[in-house]
Amino acid sequence: MARPREFDEQNVVAKATHLFWCRGYNATSVRDLGAELDLKQSSLYRTFNDKRTLFLRTLDHYRATESAQAEERLSASGPSLQILREWLIWMIGHEAGRGCFVVNTATELGAADPDVRERTEAAFEGTRTTLAALLRRGVHDGELPAALDVDAAAESLFTTVLGLRVRERAGHDPGRLATAIDFAIESLAGPRALQ
Repeated sequence: MARPREFDEQNVVAKATHLFWCRGYNATSVRDLGAELDLKQSSLYRTFNDKRTLFLRTLDHYRATESAQAEERLSASGPSLQILREWLIWMIGHEAGRGCFVVNTATELGAADPDVRERTEAAFEGTRTTLAALLRRGVHDGELPAALDVDAAAESLFTTVLGLRVRERAGHDPGRLATAIDFAIESLAGPRALQ
């Protein structure tokens, strides 16, 4: 008869997410995971098969929690540009020094692993889609110019977001990042946008 598990699998995935997020995939060994999660390697292998499978689970967990929280903030009611600025400022201060797990993974592993790429691209597409919806709302509400190319603006803004996440992880001054955020918003709507 198989012995029952003596741990909460979701809790293990959440803790592993934190470890991979802080260290990256390659710098996190199975031994590190066992020590951090207080599990024997045999339990890890029995439950998750291997480090890569656990890593994929952590990416799914991150998308279901952190990414979902970001999309929820961007979908909040209120003036679109205010929502956008508040989200961007929150984003660079929310997990100071860790950056975004998805961005970190994409820069570390690139497109080499199709399962990882599928997950990072899905997360990126979710952000782009939410940003585009917020910009469309801004155009509809008259906050943004009617002639704004929303798709191009969303791509530009998404690229800015990725740059902000990398700079935040690199420990750049939050004040300088806030200056970049304000400039990006003013570029969308003109200097009156933040007044």
